Amino acid sequence: MSFFFSDAYAQAAPAASAGGSDMISFLLPVILIVVFYFVLIRPQSNRAKEHTKMVSGLAKGDEVVTNGGVLGKIVDVGENFVQVEVANNTQVWVQKQAIASLMPKGTLKSL
Repeated sequence: MSFFFSDAYAQAAPAASAGGSDMISFLLPVILIVVFYFVLIRPQSNRAKEHTKMVSGLAKGDEVVTNGGVLGKIVDVGENFVQVEVANNTQVWVQKQAIASLMPKGTLKSL
């Protein structure tokens, strides 16, 4: 019966690459860490440094917006808190870290 079918032989195993897949499996996590650093970690740390610099430079008369969205003018600056005038004869104490941004002079008058 062997004249109907030819004999089947197993093929030789393919030659192993010279560590190419090992190098790729090592480089992939390294590349991902580098991408995360430049896309997520570095910009966030830069924003934190800028915010810290802005908070340390707050002075009387600056117009600010708090994290809650309240716009006001700084009346007094303490060590951890600032007193912000949000309306005529209405002042609130706010933590310095709760100041979101410094507005240009004259913003309150333009509203």
